[in-house]
Amino acid sequence: QVQLVESGGGLVQAGGSLRLSCAASGRTFSISNMAWFRQAPGKEREFVARITWSVGSTYYADSVKGRFTISRDNAKNTLYLQMNSLKPEDTAVYYCAADRRLGLRLSPDYEHWGQGTQVTVAS
Repeated sequence: QVQLVESGGGLVQAGGSLRLSCAASGRTFSISNMAWFRQAPGKEREFVARITWSVGSTYYADSVKGRFTISRDNAKNTLYLQMNSLKPEDTAVYYCAADRRLGLRLSPDYEHWGQGTQVTVAS
């Protein structure tokens, strides 16, 4: 099993920045993909960004491309999401996810999930 714990959410003004962290523990050697998803009230969970654990290859949703950066620190088993130029429409609960399967995985069917952290962007 893999355990994931997010932190770093909060309230920020539009145009501001936040950095989310996700600490992974357990069978981390089995991870191939890690990703961030988000879910706003009344909406489905949507893909934000993905990174491959070994090589660090990244992929972003069009809505966050150029504003968000996903990264990882393998030595610390930690995933990050740097969010800049935040907009009110970025308001959501952000979830960290991990999966042992290879390939570009954009659907919210990852094997392991964190509990989520709230990000609120005020206009």
